[in-house]
Amino acid sequence: MHATDTLAEADRLMTVCNSCRYCEGLCAVFPAMEMRREFLDGDLNYLANLCHSCGACYTDCQFSPPHEFNVNVPKILSQARSDSYEAYAWPRAFAPMFKANGVKIAIAAALSVALFIIGFVAFSNPGALFSAQTGVGAFYRVMPHNTMALIFGVAFLYAIVAMSMGVRAFWKDIGEPGTTLSEGPSIWQAMKDASTLRYLDGGGVGCVNDGERPTDTRRLYHHFTFYGFMLCLAATSVATLYHYLLARVAPYPWYDLPVLLGTLGGIGLIVGPIGLLRAKSTRDPDLVDAPRKGMDVAFLLMLLATSVTGLALLVLRETPAMGVLLAVHLGVVFALFITMPYGKFVHGIYRFLALVRYAKEKRMLEIGA
Repeated sequence: MHATDTLAEADRLMTVCNSCRYCEGLCAVFPAMEMRREFLDGDLNYLANLCHSCGACYTDCQFSPPHEFNVNVPKILSQARSDSYEAYAWPRAFAPMFKANGVKIAIAAALSVALFIIGFVAFSNPGALFSAQTGVGAFYRVMPHNTMALIFGVAFLYAIVAMSMGVRAFWKDIGEPGTTLSEGPSIWQAMKDASTLRYLDGGGVGCVNDGERPTDTRRLYHHFTFYGFMLCLAATSVATLYHYLLARVAPYPWYDLPVLLGTLGGIGLIVGPIGLLRAKSTRDPDLVDAPRKGMDVAFLLMLLATSVTGLALLVLRETPAMGVLLAVHLGVVFALFITMPYGKFVHGIYRFLALVRYAKEKRMLEIGA
């Protein structure tokens, strides 16, 4: 017996696919499937997070709809993957609320924090909100650094704790020992596979999205999004080191490292999310898990809004618009932090862990052979 109907259907499909094995060269899911003769819930959640939803197996499958076997691996594994976010979420009670209202909660959180900051500044230092602030420490005349660090430090810490608990639950469910995470070869192989999105290429020809003709478009937009996010994270990390180790206070000139990294990352977080949102809107309906895509859209919208407001703040930081733009940008960042543990962001973490397990299994199989 399985915990959900979706996992029961995934078990049926994996049984059919294990008998056929036509798609074994397309991605890591099918070789990993072939190592098993029965599928527990943890195994199915592992395979679901290992799936990159390239759609190639649906196009190539001789048993896909309207065949009576009704084999649609990308859609069912997408449903199982989305369900796993809720199953591993911490606190568990928050997950259904975010899944049903992801976009609304993200927007409400962003606007609430922005209005709070605007109200805080209007009460404590009304002249700073609509007047131009220039020079060292300009941002902190609108909102003190310690207050800003406290609010967003707490939100970031909450996200880290919640995601750590989810990772712990996922790793326990798939039955993998903690020692696997200390195996250098498995970690290194997973890093290479994740950084290149090796399994989003449909076995080498590309990803199927809105037709039977494969392309590399989705992989390109994923790269823009991932590396844009990493550049923004690097910009924030460098700025933190500047502030606490070198006593260099923001804002920094356009040619300084935090600004350059943040600008490049911001561009990536505009191109990538827009491309992915467009790809979602044009994706073949047979491949879409429509009822569960709210948090996916919310995450992309928050990344896009973070980038747009951040770049606008960079361009207009010496104008009277800076105070309101800073409040809006910080509100969006806060919303991004608190929604991260419940949607698409954790999908990246679980997929990386699934790739680690697959790298280990594949290596053990080769050694055994």
